[in-house]
Amino acid sequence: MAQIILSLVTFLLAAFRGGSSHTYWIYAMFTWAFCPIMTLIITIIELFKLDIILNMFCMDWSDFTTGMAMSSTLMTVSVAITYANFYACLKCLYGWIVSIFAFLCGFVYTLEVVKDKILDKKKGSYLAALPGFWKVLEAFVSCMIFISLTGYRDKPALILCVIAYIIPFPILPLIIATNILKKLKKCLPFNLDRFVFIFLVISVVLYIFAAIMWPIFMFRHNPRPSDCPPSFCIWAIQFMVAFFTYVNLILFTLDLIFTLLGICDFKRT
Repeated sequence: MAQIILSLVTFLLAAFRGGSSHTYWIYAMFTWAFCPIMTLIITIIELFKLDIILNMFCMDWSDFTTGMAMSSTLMTVSVAITYANFYACLKCLYGWIVSIFAFLCGFVYTLEVVKDKILDKKKGSYLAALPGFWKVLEAFVSCMIFISLTGYRDKPALILCVIAYIIPFPILPLIIATNILKKLKKCLPFNLDRFVFIFLVISVVLYIFAAIMWPIFMFRHNPRPSDCPPSFCIWAIQFMVAFFTYVNLILFTLDLIFTLLGICDFKRT
């Protein structure tokens, strides 16, 4: 209940502050709406014991709830950091108030993960285990790339980089959902693990391409301006795209290696 209340209070405080066309603000508002809605849905399902039916017929409910808590922690903590970076300053009291509530929101979600994974020692079958959460991390970093994209429209090489970011992204939630819904996985006319392996190979190739092309065509003849503040600067946001590109390249590469070797609960193809 604390998670729902704090998320909604943070959402209302940020909305009252005023709208913004900035993609980081839109992402923050989405997070503070999505996380409490998912928490409320989970609470209602468990209140009416519907999780017993779901557990019997289509999914590992404990794995799903722990995995959602981990994902919500990732989202709320990252939003708290980015919001404080862009909207909190020495003279921005209201920005600090929203930031404090944002960090509290991330804190209560973190407590739930600590309770589930350390105190209750819940072991997930997919989403709350390393293979599933690794896919969540890849999708999360992809989202951070998308909300940071700017200054690419008039450069064909950078447009190709954007296409490289787009291609793997919609497949990730499909892989996650199919692995959660066990009955659906059994009905597939192909081997999902083999499909995931091919997907990882393609994703690594695409991200290698983007990791080479984005820095070259974005920062060639485009040094960091001397008046570029750390909190808000177009060049710094463009740099974040390059940074997250390398982060996701590492994540996809490790995912591929773990899958090839069949270690850390990754299924060997």
